[in-house]
Amino acid sequence: MSVEILDGSTVRSFVEDEGAFNSSVDGRFAALDADHDGLLTYAEMAGELMSLRVLEKHFGVDEAAVAPDELGVLYRGLFERFDRDGSGMVDRHEFRAEMKEVMLAVANGLGFLPVQMVVEEGSFLKVAVDRELGQLAKAA
Repeated sequence: MSVEILDGSTVRSFVEDEGAFNSSVDGRFAALDADHDGLLTYAEMAGELMSLRVLEKHFGVDEAAVAPDELGVLYRGLFERFDRDGSGMVDRHEFRAEMKEVMLAVANGLGFLPVQMVVEEGSFLKVAVDRELGQLAKAA
């Protein structure tokens, strides 16, 4: 993990750079595709979905009041967002499209004022920050 400064334009610029964004997303897709069949099942994506910690409220701990079966329903719903054609599997194009929507939502949420945040190494946010820093270094 590292502490980085970013804003919505950092993320938006990364998403709009189709080559960089698709390369990063495709790398994550390949890492999740355990059987290398070019499709992601719920089982292959479950760990990644759970790592999003969508109910996190207190320093890395999910809200204890939510029953495990309710969390299962929540994570299944997240998977269904990726599975746009309802086939029960997520292909690379569905994965790219949903990740693009997610990242643009993050960009909109961040807004235009820079914020300091902790990001995980290898995360899409870290890749976006590193890409921006690389572009600034080239311009200097």
